[in-house]
Amino acid sequence: MASGWAREGAVQEQIDDTVNDAVARARRELEHAGASLTHCEECGEPIPERRRELIPGVRLCVTCQAEADEAGQASGFNRRASKDSQLR
Repeated sequence: MASGWAREGAVQEQIDDTVNDAVARARRELEHAGASLTHCEECGEPIPERRRELIPGVRLCVTCQAEADEAGQASGFNRRASKDSQLR
């Protein structure tokens, strides 16, 4: 595959790094699992019992978790990509 100035295997390395970052982030989040809170850490609203049962260590209500997930999403910009691929 022609890849401009990228060395052989660079694209696969980028894919592997992205996957490894996601796995590391998921593992960090699992480390914080423990007893679930009964009330949201952010807004203080009660966390439904079923949510606490299904998600060990839950700390946020559904609304606050959705906001946190949205804020934490990557911008879609591959920071590991070569300068050439960013210019396309």
